[in-house]
Amino acid sequence: MISVTARRLPLLMAGALSLAAGIIAGEGRLGWPVGGADLALVHGPLMICGFFGTVIGLERAVALGKAWGYGSPLFTALGGVALIAGHPWAGAVLLLAGSLVFVAMSLAVILRQREIFTTVLGLGGLAWAAGNLLWSLGGDAAGSVPLWAAFLVLTIAGERLELSRFLPPWRWRTPTLLPPLLVLLAGMGLGSWPVFGAGLALLTLWSVVNDVVRRTIRQAGLTRYVAVCLLSGYAWALAAGLLMLRLSPGETGIVYDAALHALFVGFVFAMVFGHAPVILPAVLRVAVPYKPVFYLPLAALHASLGLRMAGDLADIHAVRQWGGMLNAVAIALFIVTMLVTVLRARKR
Repeated sequence: MISVTARRLPLLMAGALSLAAGIIAGEGRLGWPVGGADLALVHGPLMICGFFGTVIGLERAVALGKAWGYGSPLFTALGGVALIAGHPWAGAVLLLAGSLVFVAMSLAVILRQREIFTTVLGLGGLAWAAGNLLWSLGGDAAGSVPLWAAFLVLTIAGERLELSRFLPPWRWRTPTLLPPLLVLLAGMGLGSWPVFGAGLALLTLWSVVNDVVRRTIRQAGLTRYVAVCLLSGYAWALAAGLLMLRLSPGETGIVYDAALHALFVGFVFAMVFGHAPVILPAVLRVAVPYKPVFYLPLAALHASLGLRMAGDLADIHAVRQWGGMLNAVAIALFIVTMLVTVLRARKR
C-alpha cells in the first residue's frame, strides 16, 4: 500500500513547482534575465493560486478527510503546470475548478462546525473562487488581486481566530471583529485598495489583540519561533494596509509594488515559515523538530523585504531588484532548512 506521505507529496511538489516558476517570473519582472514575457504575466496566479492555493487546498483536504477534497489541490497543481507550459486559459480554468472544490470543502466544514472562524475561512474560499472566475473570463489579473489577497488574509485570519478560543472568554471578541471584516470585504468588492487597506490594518490590530501569540511569545523553542513569525508578519500586514491607503484607482507603481509585497511576502510568507513546522507533520506525517537555525531564513526574509521596500519607496530600481533577488534566496534557504531538518530526523 502506498504510504500517506507518498500519496500527498506529489501534490506538495507540484505546488513547489508553481512556487519556483512564480519566483522566476517575479525576478524576470524585476529585470533579471530569467523566465520570459509569458511567464512574467502569470507571476501572481502562479504564486497565489498555483502555490498557496495548492498547499492550502491540500491542508484543508487532509483536515476534512474526504477523498473528493483532494480534487482542489489536484486541479490547482495542474493549473500551475498549464500556466508554466504557456496555456493561460487552460490554467485559469483548472485553477477555477480547484477553487470551486475548495469552496465545497469550506461549506462542508461550516456545516460540520458552525463557528465564526469557519465562516471567515469560507469567505476566503469564496473570494478566491470569485477572483479565479473573473480572471478566467478574460479579465486582467490585476483586477483579481484584491480577491486573491482577501483569500489569503481571510484564511490566515480564520485559522488564527480558531486558536483564539484558547484565550479567556471575552464577550466583545466577535462583535469587534465584524467592523474590520466588513471594511475589508467592502474594499474587496469595490476593488478599492484604500478601503481594503483600512480593513487590513484594522483586522491586523484586532488580530494582535486577540491572537494567542501575545502569550506564546513568552514560551521557548518552536512555540516562541512561531510567535515571532506571526508578530513579524502582522507588522508587515499593518505596513501593507497603511501603504494601500495611499493608492489611487488603477495605480500600479512603486507604492503598489511595496504594498503588495509587504502583504504577500512579508505577511503571508512569515505565516508560512511559522506554520510549516506544525503543518508538515500533519500533512506528510514527517517529524520537523525545532532548530534555532529556523530563525535564519526568517531574518533573511525580513531583511531582504526591507531592502526591496526601501528600493520601492526611494524609487531606486537596483535596490528593489536586489531586494527581490534576496527574497527568493530567503525562501530557498527556508525550503533547504526544512528539508535538511526532516531528512536528519528520519535518520534517527
